[in-house]
Amino acid sequence: MSKDTTKSMTEGRPFGLILSFAFPVFLGMLFQQLYSMIDTMIVGKFLGEDALGAVGATGSLNFLIIGFCMGVCNGFSIPVAHQFGAKKESNLRRVVANSIWLCIIFSVIMTIITVVFCRNILSFMNTPAELIDDSYKYIVVIFAGIPVVYLYNMTAGIIRSLGDSKTPVYFLALASVINIVLDIAFICIFHTGVEGASYATVISQAVSGICCLIYMKKKFPILKISREELSFNKNWALSLCGMGIPMGLQYSVTAIGSVTLQTAVNSLGKSYVTAVAAAKKLSIIFCCPYDALGTTMATYAGQNIGAGKTERVGPGVKTAFQIALVYSVFIFIVLNLFSSKLLLLFVSAESTKIIKDAGLYILFGSAAYILLSLVNIVRFTIQGLGFGKFAILSGFLEMVARTVASFGLVPFLGYIGVCLADPLAWLFADCFLIPAYFRCIRICKKRLEEA
Repeated sequence: MSKDTTKSMTEGRPFGLILSFAFPVFLGMLFQQLYSMIDTMIVGKFLGEDALGAVGATGSLNFLIIGFCMGVCNGFSIPVAHQFGAKKESNLRRVVANSIWLCIIFSVIMTIITVVFCRNILSFMNTPAELIDDSYKYIVVIFAGIPVVYLYNMTAGIIRSLGDSKTPVYFLALASVINIVLDIAFICIFHTGVEGASYATVISQAVSGICCLIYMKKKFPILKISREELSFNKNWALSLCGMGIPMGLQYSVTAIGSVTLQTAVNSLGKSYVTAVAAAKKLSIIFCCPYDALGTTMATYAGQNIGAGKTERVGPGVKTAFQIALVYSVFIFIVLNLFSSKLLLLFVSAESTKIIKDAGLYILFGSAAYILLSLVNIVRFTIQGLGFGKFAILSGFLEMVARTVASFGLVPFLGYIGVCLADPLAWLFADCFLIPAYFRCIRICKKRLEEA
């Protein structure tokens, strides 16, 4: 194997490997959420609660589209982990090359479609009339920046698949600083309105993506691609799509349920839209460790299955869950003691109803975080094992749960129905994912025995 900055997760105690890999991933996600939170704070404090509600009303739509991009890139990185674990360097480079081609194609098509139909989608979602103009101004810029979303997530995914989870964090930290500076410049100095926050997000993410690309080319000799390896290959492309598209659809199918739920929230009025927007911004920050553990398990499982070490996957899953369990108890206590004060980052102290409603949303969600941890750990492990299509089914169950909440609970329970939607979605997904995981492990062991 080439002497570069790659790291194998196929040997050593799972606890040390998982924790050392997950912590930098967590920091990276925290930085990513930091500049999203700064957007929200500046918008809420300097442009007012209507502007905050306008940005919040785009959250589920943002997740629907950008989540697909992220899911596709995460899917593309799993075959990279497989080939790296199997020490097949030429195949690894062909996978990377075809990932680049596919990301270019996907980004162009998605950018055109989302920008053209953006306002129509917001109208379909019953976005409140007083919020829709600012919602459009914000989200259309985000959609125009889809190519840089692909750039960062593709390059960061490849780097992590080769065992380096720290470097993308450094570039995200840089992007966070740039984002904060640009937020202040666009909104407070140039008075661009809510679209200034989206300009800052797109520009800062472009910087982090370019930095990852330059680093990847310079620091990984294993990725020096020849002209022959760079060519588009139908078989490799189909293999990548078979892994990436299901993961992308899993994000999007899940997000469809969120869009449905957001539509139900919109129907309750502007105050509830703002409360949910603030609550979600706070919750997302504290859910970063679950996302980090999921991302870690995709790489861990991918490398070990590529190396033919299926027996290491189970202990890894157990270790990740133990870490998540301890964190879930801790964060439930923290959020329910201090959520009302933390929400002041986004809304003024005078907005007592919004703070109360947002706190209720956080209470229901944090009580069920252990269910969320299982969703992330088990689903990403299954994806790392190569069973990406199961992710769509779990995402479909989440969509069903949120749809049930939107049309079955909200009309009768009102805002409480909204608060129950996420816990119900996580429970539905876990009921499928846990038995699916054991089935996938049995299939992998059987394939290994027959090889």
